[in-house]
Amino acid sequence: MEFPNDLSNQLPPDDVAAIDELGKTYQAFRAELGKAIVGQDLVIEQLAICLFARGHALLMGVPGLAKTLLVSSVAQTFDLSFNRIQFTPDLMPADITGTDIIQESGVGGRREFQFIKGPVFANIVLADEINRAPAKTQSAMLEAMQENKVTVLGNTYTLQPPFFVLATQNPIEQEGTYPLPEAQLDRFMFLIEVGYPSSGEEKEIARATTGTARQVLNHLLDGEKVIAFQQLVRRVPVPEHLYDYAVKIVRKTRPGEPESPQWIKDTVGWGAGPRAVQYLILGAKSRAALRGAYMASLEDLEAIASSVLTHRVITNFSAESQGMTSKKIVERLIKEMREE
Repeated sequence: MEFPNDLSNQLPPDDVAAIDELGKTYQAFRAELGKAIVGQDLVIEQLAICLFARGHALLMGVPGLAKTLLVSSVAQTFDLSFNRIQFTPDLMPADITGTDIIQESGVGGRREFQFIKGPVFANIVLADEINRAPAKTQSAMLEAMQENKVTVLGNTYTLQPPFFVLATQNPIEQEGTYPLPEAQLDRFMFLIEVGYPSSGEEKEIARATTGTARQVLNHLLDGEKVIAFQQLVRRVPVPEHLYDYAVKIVRKTRPGEPESPQWIKDTVGWGAGPRAVQYLILGAKSRAALRGAYMASLEDLEAIASSVLTHRVITNFSAESQGMTSKKIVERLIKEMREE
């Protein structure tokens, strides 16, 4: 597809320089993470896109693929605070948000309530196996994600930006879990699938992790700079045809829409909502800026479309009987859009 409207010259010189800086920083970031993480290039790129687009990510992968190490390494490289929350069936909302405890004030022996912050008060939070906690605990986490604040005993406490939640789910063990409802899945910008390493990468992992030396990662960015880059991503220009494309592909995932193909009507129960359009545009902006481009392109949008749409497309029984997964449906839809 060829499109004439180039908006890259609309950026002010300061933003052009800032995007150049972001592109160089991103390359340095990937090199720095390479000291601790072997492979997983696409996962690292998707995490960075999510972070600079001010979104949250849901990570799917079997145990032992260094998901926790990856997230903690990102936090260390960006000089951000990091907390891990292990979700279990007995985890309560107060275990995440914090709670009030009675303390002596030291003035006449008076006692008063003092709020003790929970692990959600960090720049990067790893919500490990989020589907193992009951709904009320999941909702406390998701309120923090959506509102950037928590409410405890009627008092509201604001989470300091940047705030990035990375939740994980184990795709091979579902007994005793509380799957996230579709409305809560929609809060996550990306669904990122973490696969097994290649043979060569697995050998390198064994060599790197069974020795005595451990690499120390350098700090590349602080929180203030991350926020500045997040604001920069929002200013990346988007040509009109990209808005049209994002709206068109999202509306095609909905079986009740006239423009939806017949095979979508036959295999999809529910399609993506308006938030998907927002995240497609933001993801395209973020990917373009990380690659040093001054304007979002169709290539950027197509590259992140599967991560944005897969967990928002709910298949029906007919699709399951045919072996059609949400990912296969989204990939086929992207291919058909490309051929139009």
